[in-house]
Amino acid sequence: MKYDDASWHAGGDFPKELPPEAGATHIGMFAAWCMLNGLNGELHEVEFAADLQRLQQREVTPGAWFIAVCDGKLVDEDLNDEGNDFAKSYYNDAQPNYLSDLTRAVGDRLPSPYHLPDTWDVYDQLAPLLTFRYREWTQQAS
Repeated sequence: MKYDDASWHAGGDFPKELPPEAGATHIGMFAAWCMLNGLNGELHEVEFAADLQRLQQREVTPGAWFIAVCDGKLVDEDLNDEGNDFAKSYYNDAQPNYLSDLTRAVGDRLPSPYHLPDTWDVYDQLAPLLTFRYREWTQQAS
């Protein structure tokens, strides 16, 4: 299952002044949070362990890591079972969902979600909200 793909965002209303990589930043923030919170799939522990360590040590930004390691695509193989269940619920379906939370948390003053800077400062603003939504989801699931 594919949750999101940076290439899906590069057309249509995508801002002409931004590079195509800007379409991956919001996905990378979510994927990085999953990786840093134990929701990563085995693939990232086995085949991409060094890349995961670079992310954990903040040697690479979430968006840059996501493009390099995940080729700009968030798929079920990137996550473990619990991560997939959470992503299925929160990434697209829930209300509020990830994109609405992202906009409220860090993007409400930006011209578009694609203008989101690929920085650890942005991640640090967003991470507590993702943690809150995850805890909320686990309480509802039990």
